[in-house]
Amino acid sequence: MRSSILIGAACAALSATCASADIRITNDPGGIIDQHVQRFAGLRDSGERVIIDGRCMSSCTLVLGMLPPDRVCVTRRAVLGFHAAWVPGANGQPIRSESGTSAMWSIYPAHIRRWIANNGGLTPKMLMLRGSELTSMVRTCR
Repeated sequence: MRSSILIGAACAALSATCASADIRITNDPGGIIDQHVQRFAGLRDSGERVIIDGRCMSSCTLVLGMLPPDRVCVTRRAVLGFHAAWVPGANGQPIRSESGTSAMWSIYPAHIRRWIANNGGLTPKMLMLRGSELTSMVRTCR
């Protein structure tokens, strides 16, 4: 009886560990750069893996430069969206943030920067990376 309780407890502990080992991104619209940097720094330091399994827009894409490449993967549903950083103006309209855009640019790995540059650069227009083009640059989840 005691051994079955211990085995059950061990299985529960292993399940919790395994379940928390992968973070799944399914619909992240982006947001404040510093918040994503803090989140991804925490994930990097924790050793957790990230599965991009849907939309990862704007500052969410910083995960590509903040975690080691072997700890980030994409599914067939993954879509990454890149654009220049902005801040709200006096009337709430977006105003390009050069410092935010530079910060994002410096975090992206070289192959992602090349793709962005070859597709028009970081501008207000969203650049979408998906499908075989994406899987040629970010490893596919097994």
